[in-house]
Amino acid sequence: MQEQPEPPFAPGLTARVELTVTDADTAQAVGSGDVPVLGTPRVLALAESATVAATAVRMPPGQTTVGLRVELDHRAPTPVGRTVVAQARLAKVDGRRLLFEVTVTDGGQTVAEARIERVLVDRQRFVERASQAS
Repeated sequence: MQEQPEPPFAPGLTARVELTVTDADTAQAVGSGDVPVLGTPRVLALAESATVAATAVRMPPGQTTVGLRVELDHRAPTPVGRTVVAQARLAKVDGRRLLFEVTVTDGGQTVAEARIERVLVDRQRFVERASQAS
């Protein structure tokens, strides 16, 4: 039986991405509520973007990661015009599974915290399987 090579990722890997909130990012615009503040789906997308950025430099050719599981606590509203920063840290590597801890802040305030699990996959095979499932 051939062993899977360990992914080239180690706990402690980090990345930071930021977003200046626009009207298009609000709960009203994305359909997740009726208030003009940063919508939870955009918070999640920003957090996931930070996890993707963390693995981008060391990603083996032909490989990618896909989301498997998310836990998100969206704790504080962010108005249009403010800039939020998502900081992702790879907390655990278990074979092909990568567990990230992400903090989203607005200045000194924590806006959201997330635990995001991603899985390393062969990009072409993944896309082929997805298209066969439809």
